Amino acid sequence: MHLKLLLPVLALGAVTPAYAEWTGTGEAGLVISSGNTETETANVKVAMAHEKDKWKNAFGLNALYASDDIGTTAQRWEALTQSDYNFSPKTFWFGAARYEDDRFSGFDYQATLSTGLGRKFIDTERTQFIGTAGVGYKVFETRDAFDDAGVLIEEGAREDDIVFRGTLDFEHQLTESTSVIDKFIVEAGADNTFYQNDLALQVKMTEILALAVGYSVRHNSDPPAGFKKTDTLTTVNLVYEIK
Repeated sequence: MHLKLLLPVLALGAVTPAYAEWTGTGEAGLVISSGNTETETANVKVAMAHEKDKWKNAFGLNALYASDDIGTTAQRWEALTQSDYNFSPKTFWFGAARYEDDRFSGFDYQATLSTGLGRKFIDTERTQFIGTAGVGYKVFETRDAFDDAGVLIEEGAREDDIVFRGTLDFEHQLTESTSVIDKFIVEAGADNTFYQNDLALQVKMTEILALAVGYSVRHNSDPPAGFKKTDTLTTVNLVYEIK
């Protein structure tokens, strides 16, 4: 059932013709240790965008994997897309979709379709600050929860909710080679509020390569039984600019 929720994601991403020129970034980080402790951690991010006339189309893919001596400790992937129509140089309408599969969150999946208005508060060569606010429809399904003895303490269930969806995107070029980037998203509903904030410091090494140090905070106000409300992630990634 929930696979059908991917169709709007693919549809929005297909708005732009195949011949369109896309720009964006791809980044990846990998940590592998061996010896007394065996660990593997990898994360990948892709963000692409295209602008033509009054339209802007964007999509992104994020993935995280980690394992240790015992087994897999993190496995998450996320797909998101957004189409904007500019009413004026600073005001626009947006339609967005987000789908997430996180095997270690207690949720089987989370999917949101949303629409609303956006505003470019600052839009200069050195600084961009953009906010959006709108309404969305969210569907999520939780997994069965068990205690340490393997006894079922909560059955998984499918739920849906009307949510407020807001974002804040900030990017500022500190020097010719150094930028600070912060992206915030909130999906607030009656049953659960989800927010995520990604902060990164990016230093260019060449015209197309950069090194990024990032810190991410993810929070669910009412997670499934046995799971914590907040997760954090620190990354060091190599960034490739796609022109």
